[in-house]
Amino acid sequence: MFAGVRVAFDAEDERMQDAWVFPGQGSQWVGMGRDLASEDALARAVFEEADAVLGFPLSRIVFEGPEEELAATRHQQPALLATSIAYLRVLEARGLLPVPRVVAGHSLGEYTALVAVGSLTLADALRLVRRRGELMETYGRGGMLAVIGLDRERLAAIASEAGVELANENAPNQLTLSGPDEALERAAELARGAGARRVVRLPVNAAFHSRWMRPVADALALELANIPIRTPSVPLIACSDARVLTDPEDLRRELVEQIASPVRWVAVVQRALDLGVAHFWEIGPGQVLSGLIRRIAPTAEITTAEQLLRAEDVSLVRQERVAKEER
Repeated sequence: MFAGVRVAFDAEDERMQDAWVFPGQGSQWVGMGRDLASEDALARAVFEEADAVLGFPLSRIVFEGPEEELAATRHQQPALLATSIAYLRVLEARGLLPVPRVVAGHSLGEYTALVAVGSLTLADALRLVRRRGELMETYGRGGMLAVIGLDRERLAAIASEAGVELANENAPNQLTLSGPDEALERAAELARGAGARRVVRLPVNAAFHSRWMRPVADALALELANIPIRTPSVPLIACSDARVLTDPEDLRRELVEQIASPVRWVAVVQRALDLGVAHFWEIGPGQVLSGLIRRIAPTAEITTAEQLLRAEDVSLVRQERVAKEER
């Protein structure tokens, strides 16, 4: 998408202060992208390609539901990827996005990010995340627990005692645990006893981002071995360890390793800040990542795709972009 954009950013170029971030599971809703596809041919083409590549009407599930069908992991993952890319293509065509310094994605969102920077084709990414979702449903056992109000060290001790694992470090004092059902029940009791403000069982069918996902990672590695991955036009900050990646083989390994590794979103945002990012652009449905980023980096600027696509905001955003580029 970025013909001519350099791969490695210039550490001295202070003008490149933007990061594109792409959401993962949990950001979906029935009807997302429907209005955009009805009014813009670029968005419509993305959903048409998704339907053709996958061989079933994904767009119908996205636009019409029912909700439980969209929530199925095998549907939810390609649905979010397609919707986010539809937003991206429209925003780029309308000149509403800056060239990013780096990109990042929350778990599934890494696939979207790699399509955005030319490492994966949309067709390959759709097939991969469809298969990723199928594998997660096939091997999925246990579940996940969101815990708010305990720091990482205290929750890590609880996880060890209960026999579960830290899965997502989404924001300060907002973490998730993954593991077998009985162990999660024990972890919930311990977390409440330790003073957690909120403990919520998440509506997922597996212990994502933990050792229980290793069979999925191993199976997905076989799929990824046959998929071309190109050098990205813009570096990716890996969600598993916050490294800055540009080598295709490193990116391939990241897509495997992130399956059974925690999502370290706090570290991802901090790495972006360390690299000079001051403005995060959430490209996809909703504002889940924006909410997390506000808790991690309260002084950062944040803009969502939904904001950009509101007609009344377009002229103002353009003015702000021009003023920023002139500074």
